[in-house]
Amino acid sequence: MRADADFFCQPLKPVDERNEGTIKADKQKGKVNFVELRSFWHIFRSFDRMWSFFILALQIMIILAWSEGGSLGNIFDPLVFKEILSIFITSSILNLGKATLDIIFNWRARRTMEFMVKLRYVLKFILAAMWVVLLSVTYAYTWEKPTGIIRTIKNWFGNGPDQPSLFIIAVVVYLLPDMLAAVLFALPLLRRKLEGSDYKLMRLIMWWSQTRLFVGRGMHESAFSLFMYTMFWVALLLTKFVFSYYVEIKPLVEPTKDIMKFPINHFRWHEFFPRAKGNIGVVISLWAPVILVYFMDTQIWYTIFSTLVGGVYGAFQRLGEIRTLGMLRSRFDSIPLAVNDCLVPVETSDARRKKGLRSNFKNRFKEMTHEDKEKVAARFAQMWNEIVSSFREEDLIDNREKELLLVPYVADQGLRVTQWPPFLLASMVLLCFYFVYFISNLWEATLIPFYLYANGQVPIAVDMAKDSNGKDRDLKKRIENDYYFSCAIKECYASCKNIINDLVHGEQEKRVINTIFTEVEKCIAEDKVITDLNMQSLPDLYNKFVELVEFLKKNDEKDRVAVIKIFQDMLEVVTRDIMEDQLPSILESSHGGSYQRPEGMTAWDNEYQLFQPSGAIKFPLEVSTEAWKEKVNRLELLLTVKESAMDVPSNLEARRRLTFFTNSLFMDMPDAPKVRNTISFSALTPYYNEHVLFSIKDLEEENEDGVSTLFYLQKIYPDEWKNFQERIEEELKDNEELKEEALRQWASYRGQTLTRTVRGMMYYRKALVLEAFLDMAKHEDLMEGYKAAGSISDEEWKSLIAQCEALADMKFAYVVSCQQYGNDKRSALSNAQDILQLMRTYPSLRVAYIDVVEDRVGEKQIETAYYSTLVKVALNKDSESAGPVQNLDQVIYRIKLPGPAILGEGKPENQNHAIIFTRGEGLQTIDMNQDNYMEEALKMRNLLQEFLTEDGIRQPSILGVREHIFTGSVSSLAWFMSNQEHSFVTIGQRLLANPLKVRFHYGHPDVFDRLFHLTRGGVSKASRSINLSEDIFAGFNSTLRGGNVTHHEYVQVGKGRDVGLNQISKFEAKVANGNGEQTLSRDIYRLGHRFDFFRMLSCYFTTVGFYFSTLLTVFTVYVFLYGRLYLALSGLEEGLATQRKFSHNHALQVALASQSLVQLGFLMALPMMMEIGLEKGFGKALSEFIMMNLQLASVFFTFSLGTKTHYYGRMLLHGGAQYRSTGRGFVVFHAKFAENYRLYSRSHFVKGIELMTLLIVYQLFGQTSHSTIAYIFVTSSMWFLVLTWLFAPFLFNPSGFEWAKILDDWSDWNKWISNRGGIGVSPEKSWESWWEIEQEHLKHTGTLGIIFEIILSLRFFIYQYGLVYQLTITNNNKSIVVYLISWLVILVMLVILKIISVGRRRFGANFQLFFRLIKFMIFVSFFAILVVLIVLLHMTIKDILVCFLAFLPTGWGILLIAQACRPLFRVTGLWGSVRALARAYEVIMGMLLFTPITVLSWFPFVSEFQTRMLFNQAFSRGLQISRILGGQKKERAASTKD
Repeated sequence: MRADADFFCQPLKPVDERNEGTIKADKQKGKVNFVELRSFWHIFRSFDRMWSFFILALQIMIILAWSEGGSLGNIFDPLVFKEILSIFITSSILNLGKATLDIIFNWRARRTMEFMVKLRYVLKFILAAMWVVLLSVTYAYTWEKPTGIIRTIKNWFGNGPDQPSLFIIAVVVYLLPDMLAAVLFALPLLRRKLEGSDYKLMRLIMWWSQTRLFVGRGMHESAFSLFMYTMFWVALLLTKFVFSYYVEIKPLVEPTKDIMKFPINHFRWHEFFPRAKGNIGVVISLWAPVILVYFMDTQIWYTIFSTLVGGVYGAFQRLGEIRTLGMLRSRFDSIPLAVNDCLVPVETSDARRKKGLRSNFKNRFKEMTHEDKEKVAARFAQMWNEIVSSFREEDLIDNREKELLLVPYVADQGLRVTQWPPFLLASMVLLCFYFVYFISNLWEATLIPFYLYANGQVPIAVDMAKDSNGKDRDLKKRIENDYYFSCAIKECYASCKNIINDLVHGEQEKRVINTIFTEVEKCIAEDKVITDLNMQSLPDLYNKFVELVEFLKKNDEKDRVAVIKIFQDMLEVVTRDIMEDQLPSILESSHGGSYQRPEGMTAWDNEYQLFQPSGAIKFPLEVSTEAWKEKVNRLELLLTVKESAMDVPSNLEARRRLTFFTNSLFMDMPDAPKVRNTISFSALTPYYNEHVLFSIKDLEEENEDGVSTLFYLQKIYPDEWKNFQERIEEELKDNEELKEEALRQWASYRGQTLTRTVRGMMYYRKALVLEAFLDMAKHEDLMEGYKAAGSISDEEWKSLIAQCEALADMKFAYVVSCQQYGNDKRSALSNAQDILQLMRTYPSLRVAYIDVVEDRVGEKQIETAYYSTLVKVALNKDSESAGPVQNLDQVIYRIKLPGPAILGEGKPENQNHAIIFTRGEGLQTIDMNQDNYMEEALKMRNLLQEFLTEDGIRQPSILGVREHIFTGSVSSLAWFMSNQEHSFVTIGQRLLANPLKVRFHYGHPDVFDRLFHLTRGGVSKASRSINLSEDIFAGFNSTLRGGNVTHHEYVQVGKGRDVGLNQISKFEAKVANGNGEQTLSRDIYRLGHRFDFFRMLSCYFTTVGFYFSTLLTVFTVYVFLYGRLYLALSGLEEGLATQRKFSHNHALQVALASQSLVQLGFLMALPMMMEIGLEKGFGKALSEFIMMNLQLASVFFTFSLGTKTHYYGRMLLHGGAQYRSTGRGFVVFHAKFAENYRLYSRSHFVKGIELMTLLIVYQLFGQTSHSTIAYIFVTSSMWFLVLTWLFAPFLFNPSGFEWAKILDDWSDWNKWISNRGGIGVSPEKSWESWWEIEQEHLKHTGTLGIIFEIILSLRFFIYQYGLVYQLTITNNNKSIVVYLISWLVILVMLVILKIISVGRRRFGANFQLFFRLIKFMIFVSFFAILVVLIVLLHMTIKDILVCFLAFLPTGWGILLIAQACRPLFRVTGLWGSVRALARAYEVIMGMLLFTPITVLSWFPFVSEFQTRMLFNQAFSRGLQISRILGGQKKERAASTKD
């Protein structure tokens, strides 16, 4: 690439020599770098087929409902059918509108557009216009006695005879292209042939339907996929249309007919159209909300159907089969074979494995030979133990739980018993011991030693003993019925025997021991254990053996005598008490006849004692190997642990990960290849300047409540904190410096930091090394265990591990693209030091960054050069020194760039410049707030094999995987957000991938086919603004260029989300802006036109359609309220109520209830509940749903509705999409009132106050208000919406109702609202600066945007028009003069405000007394006028309230128009007055919001309730304690000063 290439050079042609038309075109405001204009019409233009379909269906339903009886069978009536045929005229009109939009939107490109493209647009417009005329004329001639517009058309062309056949022929010809499209839809193979054909006729047909581009071709799916998603949408649309017809449309027809029959001539205002027929205004007010809901409720039905179908698909994928530790325990015996089948490569190419629903690992494992079991168990042990060890390293479990979860690294081949983790066998041996003991004692409680009652297994054993008959077969039956019971007993017996045989070396001792074991085994074989052996002394034998195990763990020479005594005591218990009738002769011979001793003599009085000679017992062991220690520790656990398997591990995250991992082994996944045959891949993480590693200062710094981040983490993760303390005390002991570093890491691993992400991604390398070891190790090495490889100094072992690591490095590379790393190094910032520390910890980690340096060109000239640089840690002596950071990394590659790399939002370029440093065929893009797990890294080989499988008719180009949101435990808001995200990344994307086939790339951590995307534009589009949501454009790009995006749920990756309301709102604002930009993009346009009809529906309702439906939801509320106010204020509602023709409003109520489902967030809850029910059980789903609503989840979702609506709508209308940084931190601080006001003033507060005003006016003047129940039913959800939008930011604000914080917030807000702006004054410091920034979108909008903004503002004037005629002082005067007088009043008020403003500026300093006199005179005049109005004109309190309700919104409308016409008001010098008026309104809104908060803050229980609602109970208690301690500290400090 040449730096002087034309692409990177500025045009040499001077601006004044360019074409004038080009200059004019450049002045137009529109989409940057695109020819499309910014308009709502893009929704119709991109998805015109869908809108045409819905409009035509609505027309058919209205015709049927309007017919006599309203039955669907009327479609067979000839007259009704003839009316339905008019839909083809409507269709032609819609096609003409589409052709017109194409020309308008591409007009700016007319100079650069090819002639054939221009010709295509012109011909389409001409043909569309001809069809409108032709179909209209021929349709007119199908009627004998036409009426209305049809008669007019017929009169234009002559009243000839009827010719219905002409219309039918015209319709058939008109439908020929659609028929061809239907054939190609049903035969995708034929479509593919035609798209690839080079015949002239085919080229002409393709030219007419789409441009001759590679993009967008070949996007059809297989016949099976086509059938599946077609059936999905057919069922959904049938349900939607049946519901719409019978519930929404048909019930409105009869009231509409009645309303149109009886005109209303009595009005309460000046009516401009008193002679209008059919009460058309009433009809529009009645039908408008229903029509909007008709177009919106498909989103509701999609949510319902996607929930059901996604749940069924998830069940077939075996999700949630193992969701508790009880389920895990019941199926653990099949997990080793599942691990072997899924994660271990097949030995031969002929080996076939059953996966998914066909697998039956449990029976297969039990039927295997012991040798095969050993091989399976050995591989399973290495992987399982690495997973458990990673849990301990992450402090999810403590040391005790780790021991209970581990299986032996080194298989003890002498046992010939399958060794399961002790957590499965815990308490089994004790249970058997008590059971046998109680049976042998015939359940006499007096014989039970008192210390046994303290054990929880005693009641169970007693019950078991009572149910048995005291026979061996009952004992045997009990043991064999529980597989783990049997394994525990067998392993414990075999281990005891093995250890005793290893310790005893004396000949006589061995003979005695062997005889004892022989007799015991004989009793077991003959089922005579209980009958032939006396078990009364079994507790003594048990205690002695446990004591022996304790000494074996110590392995100390000082304990030799004690060990000998224990052996002798155990022998005496066995021979004297348990087996006294079986072994007398052998004991006599073994003691040389001296064993018979006089009464009173003990065994220690004999001349020869067993185990006494020096060689009789080998203790201590000279070399205590890891295998021996492991055996002894395991035996101790089997003998002593009393915990139930349901309690280990106790950490909820560890449980979740274990159950998901084991469950995924039974899901369908490709076979794992050997590491050397694995598809190589890289992981890429873009990083800007977020936290790398928390510093001690960050952790210990307290907020206003005395709560530090460390304290917060300790309360949120109490068990992990306890495990961490145990670990560092054991590993680091007195090394305070390392402890401090470990503390920083522990906290960082629980935040959204780069350190957490890097640790997670480096699990891939660790997993590959382990898997390479299992691939390459011999059977003998495998039996010794993977753990031994790190401790054995044998050269062969070292060579094997080196090979494994080299192979892992060949197959995996991890690059972190740290955009600012070079600048941070030069500035010696802590981020650079922390990144370097990461490279030290993980030497295979690579860091890419853009290095900006000053290069010398020639002798004197210096230019700025940009280099894309890749570095690694310098592995030399200096790497351990404390020198500067610059000397501790080593440059690997350095590539000069032609100029600055950051042209767009930053993140896409950060990925794009570093992608060249990645290696392999796969590329996983990972955000810096993600995590990964060891157990999931083991399945990466399987996931990469998906690239080689056929999914439909093509191989995947993007592999989608699910995410686990790990921030859900931080707060209630984080919980709501995590559940919402979890449902989207699971059930949502599952359905998008199959059967809908419209899954795109919704963010990380999808795996890309690296070579596919490098040759098709990369993985990130970097245009500013338009690619704000750059992730999804990668999916668009892949799909449009022949790719295939799949979704796989047997792998998961951790993901952090925003945890505070302000963070969440900024994130949703960014996503809503991004969807607005997507709506305008050519990618969405091409997808909407290249997809078949049903995939187009899927694409719409799962991308921009969701946000447009959300916008329609809120818009429906506005249309309903303004329509109701029109009826109430005009007097039409009173007339209708008097004539009792408006009582049938059932359809309207249903329509409003439908939009309330979206408004209250119930639709968001549906997929959540289904996925939680699928993975955790539906009982758990119901309980979580109840808890979420108790913690005000509906408030959160309703508030989010406003965020999406505002930013999506404003972006479509004016643009201004921008990236919003959320911080990704822990929200343990209180947000100031001014901060909340700045963030939510325009998006929520203004709209909430407007809706509240409309509801109050409707309550005052609406006829429905006479029936309180009806009013509540119609407006309850709207009042909930209003209260949520106004007060949710304060409800979800930590310490939002504390009196001290309220006082600080009030002072801060007053200071902010009164500060003047200026150059360099930030919006956080001054209201004026913030107000100017809030209007940035109006500065860059186009003319259409300004006009639309003005039109929307006119609603306030119409609203004022209706209210002024309701004043009592008007005496029912309906003259237009009343309205003009109201404007005169407004004008006078504005002049007074201007006088006060000018007076304050000119006389406020030097003529203070004169200025006060002016204000006093104004006040007296106002008071006098008010008295006159009350006394003479009988003005009431209600009139005063109505005046406020009428004039305040009018002033806001004037303010909005002034802001839209900013240049005009600046020229006229009125901009200062506009600013003053705006400040007054901001003060009024602030007071309106602040007053209720202040009142609630008087009650302490409100603040306590809020804290417990926001955070979990542990933190709430801790927070209260912290405040008390903080108060005590202050008191002590005060007393000390005194």
